[in-house]
Amino acid sequence: MLAAGCTLPGFDRGGDNNRRGPASTAGAPDWKPCPDIPRKLVGRGAANMRYDCATIAVPGDWNATTGKATGDGSNLEIALLRVRSSKQQNRIGSLLINPGGPGGSGIDSAVYLSFGPSFGGLPDDVTRRFDIIGFDPRGVSRSSPVKCISDADLDSTFGYEPDPESQASFDGLVALNRRIGETCGDRYGERLRLFSTEQAARDMDAIRTAVGDEKLNYLGFSYGTLLGATYAQLFPRNVRALVLDGAVDPRQDLIAGSESQAKGFERAFDNFTNWCARTPRDCPIAPDARAAVTEALDKAQASPVRGEGGREATAGWVFYAVISSLYTESGWEKLAAAIESLRGGNPKGVFDLADAYAERDAEGHYTNLFDANLAVNCADDESRPGVDRIRALQSQWRTKYPLFGAPLAVGMLSCEFWPAQRDPYPTGAAVGAPPIVVVGTTGDPATPYEQTAKLADMLGVGRVLTWEGEGHTAYPQTRCITDAVDAYLVDLKVPAEGERCPAR
Repeated sequence: MLAAGCTLPGFDRGGDNNRRGPASTAGAPDWKPCPDIPRKLVGRGAANMRYDCATIAVPGDWNATTGKATGDGSNLEIALLRVRSSKQQNRIGSLLINPGGPGGSGIDSAVYLSFGPSFGGLPDDVTRRFDIIGFDPRGVSRSSPVKCISDADLDSTFGYEPDPESQASFDGLVALNRRIGETCGDRYGERLRLFSTEQAARDMDAIRTAVGDEKLNYLGFSYGTLLGATYAQLFPRNVRALVLDGAVDPRQDLIAGSESQAKGFERAFDNFTNWCARTPRDCPIAPDARAAVTEALDKAQASPVRGEGGREATAGWVFYAVISSLYTESGWEKLAAAIESLRGGNPKGVFDLADAYAERDAEGHYTNLFDANLAVNCADDESRPGVDRIRALQSQWRTKYPLFGAPLAVGMLSCEFWPAQRDPYPTGAAVGAPPIVVVGTTGDPATPYEQTAKLADMLGVGRVLTWEGEGHTAYPQTRCITDAVDAYLVDLKVPAEGERCPAR
């Protein structure tokens, strides 16, 4: 499985922006109170916030319609959640949210962001001026979800040897990916191509018109930057303000994107190990954290520790615990503690980290995050490197990126056996769009900082805002970033060219 936040390649369609015309005007949403959603997610709703839910119907295939949802059974349902503050005043419009993935739930993210700055949520300046609209993109969670990977196959995928060196082990991973592709193809057939990023971007314009906004305001994280960039190319004149945080370079191909992630995670892991060496009181696996993690992976491969219910902490689960911990700087202490506990025969910390990443519950059931992740990535991806090429890169990247190179190489097997036609997204300028803020974090593992300027340059109207921090995405983690983004969203004040924000 490729790490969430990665993307797969597209190609330049000649810059024919908005070539199929605007999306249809969906009927006004029939909003109904839904306080049960925040209660289920976090136990309560945020103070002074109201939660309402609705669905809109969109064409299953925007390329095959006149831009209107039909009654022939081909529509898809897009689930929406609106958060509105009781202190709202001088309303600007709606702010559409996408958390990335692909496969992440925008509804869940809107709930979390509604809790305000004290809990890592959106600033009051934003919630007072906008309705916050979370949506689950097509195929995700509550929006005509795609579900075709069994819990057993997901357990096998995440638990599999991260770097299958022997031919037999590598062939086993090939067979697992082939089976997943065939199962999803049998269940959905050619409908799998409809879960592409471009189709989802057209859904976003239907949401914009449905909620009554003349122009779109959008906050996209990680993969959400690719989704937002696609929207900007298709509907440049429908943009008011777009914030793209954790930028993806849409022009990189599958191999380049996977190697970029390997390099990004390796750099983030080095930052973690340096932190361990500097702060040994907070890092029980200091002074050599890399050696401790490598040893944990080797031991898990040879003799995995058994946890509650006999579940084995294989090298795959240890590896995904490492991946999970690098998404936030606060995860570093958890990783160090988990590896130290694993040394003592307790794998709970490893499972907690890995399960949070995989969205696996205590009973071993998964959400459809990675079903949707696979469906979107494979619909977007036109390239197939081939099994032999992937095998060769596994060996090469093992040397260049010792911990992450080989796993990211074999991760490219995921789409190798995908049966459906592909629908690559456009990769050109957003001609006619206003300035778009593209935020990058220098220590980002999943969407490495080098991609930030590339996305801004491709769009032609991008303005880079840099956070010299750690982890995946920046807003609204620090005052400097928060102030700059808020000024742009509220007052359309574009950050200064080359503006940088310190880590603290």
